[in-house]
Order: sequence, then C-alpha cells, then structure tokens
Amino acid sequence: MATQIVMDSHGDTRHVFDENDNTALALAEERFMELVGQGYTAATRDRTGMYEVTRSFDPKAQETLFYPRLVGG
Repeated sequence: MATQIVMDSHGDTRHVFDENDNTALALAEERFMELVGQGYTAATRDRTGMYEVTRSFDPKAQETLFYPRLVGG
C-alpha cells in the first residue's frame, strides 16, 4: 500500500491506496495534481529515508509528502 501525506495547519491527513488498483491509482494521481496545483510541494521518500522534491506523479512511490508553500513575514 502506498501513502500520500498532506501537511496543513491542522496537522496531517493520510491517504492510503493500493498502487495495483487502477481506480485508486487514478484518484491518487488526481489528488497529486490538485495539491500541486494549489501550491503544495510534493516530495517522495527513497529507500534510505531521504525525501526528494518531485513535480510529477510517481505511481511506484511508496510515500509522497505534500507540504504547503511557506510564506515569509
């Protein structure tokens, strides 16, 4: 099972989906595009536990973290 984690001002929301289910995969890709379109930054975690920023949906990513745009003051 793959996970998309969305960070926001309320904490985090986890969306778990089966990457072998075409319907679930399509919904995950739609969520990815929607969040990136809203200004979230997406990062996938590699096997060593490090995150790397990504700009495109990776259906093989086991974990994708979305965090909102940081606003300076």
